[in-house]
Amino acid sequence: MGAAQDNLKRTGLYDLHLELGAKMVPFAGYEMPVQYPLGVMKEHLHTRNAAGLFDVSHMGQVILRGEKPAQSLERIVPQSVMALAEGRQRYGLFTNDDGGILDDLMIANRGDHLFLVVNAGCKEADIAHMRAHLTDCEVEVIDDRALLALQGPAAETALSRLVPSAKDMKFMDVAVTGSDFGELWISRSGYTGEDGYEVSVRDAHAENFARALLAMEEVEPIGLGARDSLRLEAGLCLYGNDIDTTTTPVEAALEWAVQKVRKTGGEREGGFPGAERILAEFDNGASRRRVGLLPEGRAPMRAGTVLFATADADEPIGEVTSGAFGPSIERPMSMGYVAIDYAATGTQIFGDVRGKRQPVVVADMPFRPATYKR
Repeated sequence: MGAAQDNLKRTGLYDLHLELGAKMVPFAGYEMPVQYPLGVMKEHLHTRNAAGLFDVSHMGQVILRGEKPAQSLERIVPQSVMALAEGRQRYGLFTNDDGGILDDLMIANRGDHLFLVVNAGCKEADIAHMRAHLTDCEVEVIDDRALLALQGPAAETALSRLVPSAKDMKFMDVAVTGSDFGELWISRSGYTGEDGYEVSVRDAHAENFARALLAMEEVEPIGLGARDSLRLEAGLCLYGNDIDTTTTPVEAALEWAVQKVRKTGGEREGGFPGAERILAEFDNGASRRRVGLLPEGRAPMRAGTVLFATADADEPIGEVTSGAFGPSIERPMSMGYVAIDYAATGTQIFGDVRGKRQPVVVADMPFRPATYKR
């Protein structure tokens, strides 16, 4: 094993993953399960039909305290945090001075503080970013809690056996509740397009909590492979693939994530990094856009596939950023960026696959409708 492998971190559920027969791979600095004996296809479909349990403990968990933490956080995100009600959370973005996306995150209002969940690969940079720009706040990194995602139509039934109040939560609700596994921090959310929950549990109780869920007939362990195809069917971005410091929220088709109050003419217009460019793109449009792509045939167009307007064009018009086979839609699917003139749904373009131009059609996302409990 090389030096890079030796430096990989492990979550508190590493031994359980091995016991369950997981194939482990490097991901965002951690050894993570990519699949279990069930296999990626069946794991994906099980999550869609019943409930899948994901270890997402590699993500960063952060508490932000201060006199007015929501007001402070609005200095570095284009979201309306001040209007976020207690017991609710929303999707957010850290932006840079050029309007690019430093990371995407979840922001929860827990009364006297905010609870943030950031991506594993960005968490050290995110924490440094917050400490540099939010000097009026305490940025507390939570390093003694695991994070589990229970996703799928049977998630409510399964979790409610252990936490009866979970069934009363709606999409994007957050709650702190006692249990036989200590205090749980629960949100009704996830990243699969399914109803479900993310649950933060102390490391000391995490394995027993996971085992209690896995003992239920509805619940199977799910790895990164199925997590990727699930989020792609749901049209959700993966940071580092579909969004990064070179993409703006408008280019990334994330306009919905920026509330009216932070846009031009809003009560708290701008005031976040990159506001000048981002607001100009809201008003005038961007030169390219993230779109869904449905290739013809059965072969997926993977990340890095270059896109062209015609079968014999010389100049590219874009590139695929994510691609996989969609088990639920029974066909290949991709997303990527194309020049705005080619971004309309139904536009046929071509991807260069091993030197051959293959037809692909611009499509609406999600590829499969979400089933969140509103």
